[in-house]
Amino acid sequence: MSLDSCTLISSIANNVDLIQKLKEQKKVNYFLINLDNFSNINSAYGYDIGDNVLYQVADYLCMVKPKSAILYRFNADKFVLIDERELNNNDIRSIAESILSFFSQIDIVVEKYLEFKVSLSIGVSCDIGLSNIIQAESAINEMREMRRHHYYIYDAKSDYVKEQEKKVYWILRIKEAVADENIVAYFQPIINNHTGKIEKYECLARIKNENKIIPPYMFMDAARITGNLSYVTKSLISQSFKKFAGTDYEFSLNITGEDLLLDYLELYLLKNVKKYNIDPSKVVLEMLEDITTLDKGTTLAQLNSLREKGFQIAIDDFGAENSNMSRLLELKPDYLKIDGTFIKNIVSDENSAIIVESIVFLCKKSNIKMIAEYVHNKEVQEKVKDLGIEYSQGYYFGEPKPDLIELSTSL
Repeated sequence: MSLDSCTLISSIANNVDLIQKLKEQKKVNYFLINLDNFSNINSAYGYDIGDNVLYQVADYLCMVKPKSAILYRFNADKFVLIDERELNNNDIRSIAESILSFFSQIDIVVEKYLEFKVSLSIGVSCDIGLSNIIQAESAINEMREMRRHHYYIYDAKSDYVKEQEKKVYWILRIKEAVADENIVAYFQPIINNHTGKIEKYECLARIKNENKIIPPYMFMDAARITGNLSYVTKSLISQSFKKFAGTDYEFSLNITGEDLLLDYLELYLLKNVKKYNIDPSKVVLEMLEDITTLDKGTTLAQLNSLREKGFQIAIDDFGAENSNMSRLLELKPDYLKIDGTFIKNIVSDENSAIIVESIVFLCKKSNIKMIAEYVHNKEVQEKVKDLGIEYSQGYYFGEPKPDLIELSTSL
């Protein structure tokens, strides 16, 4: 390995030089080259070996890059090529493919018997200024999420980019909602299929934003990213306890894995039990799918303690991809909510009917009461009743509202 001016990382232009270059506000072709899983080399062999690998990667990049391009060391395991020529997409693909092909055919030899095959990911941005940094990172992230090849050219119109823009938007909105106390509780009725009457309600979080009411699927990821999930849960708990004080209804609250990990639920629930004089047995805690990934001992200890205080437990969305029957029996919930994807198609799709029938059989054997979600018409409701499912919930009976409602259909 030759030790010319481009070989040693210390002599390659660094990220300070890169920023200065991008501040020239000229359109450039920006190739972000990321060494895949480089941290594993440092962890397994130490930083001296890792540095040696980086030296050789830098040397090879100098060899394989276009003569007109400048190589920069961006940070620990990332390099950047800047090419200021007018390049079309075919030219860009050719450069990326040449680099990837070269590294797929060579080994990095460190000491006598230590060899590494280096894998690269390349994100490409063709823009003006500092925006190239974010766009190239986004291209790599999209490539990895979509399981594309080892390079990807940033596309501002791609679904992935639009989704990231939405995520950033809702991160800002959730922060505003928390600061302005704009988390609001909505309530959807749950029907006793034996009596035909409303017996329970599910309490659901919404956000007020510019005079619009925003459903949770639009903001819950942002709440998780910003660490505000527990605030949403606490707001929902306090509003719901206030709403049901002095009524005979049961009401259910959605609880996330983060709420259990933070270990605040029991004290907060008991505080509201005392404040609003509500029997804990009237409160059902709905566990979302992510609870199955939590530490078994910690989760069970908290749930058992909540049960001892009188609270009931429900498993939500059962039948979905991550559902685990052995985990279900271990948690021993009072209620199981059958995933609405199967309920809404139970009349028209034989597979959905078979899955629901299997769940009903399991619950009957295990003495677990069932709630069918997404009941949207009379035919589905009749099928649900025929199967012996005790409770139904869905737009056939009423959509979520900020106030408790009268039953909207005759049974």
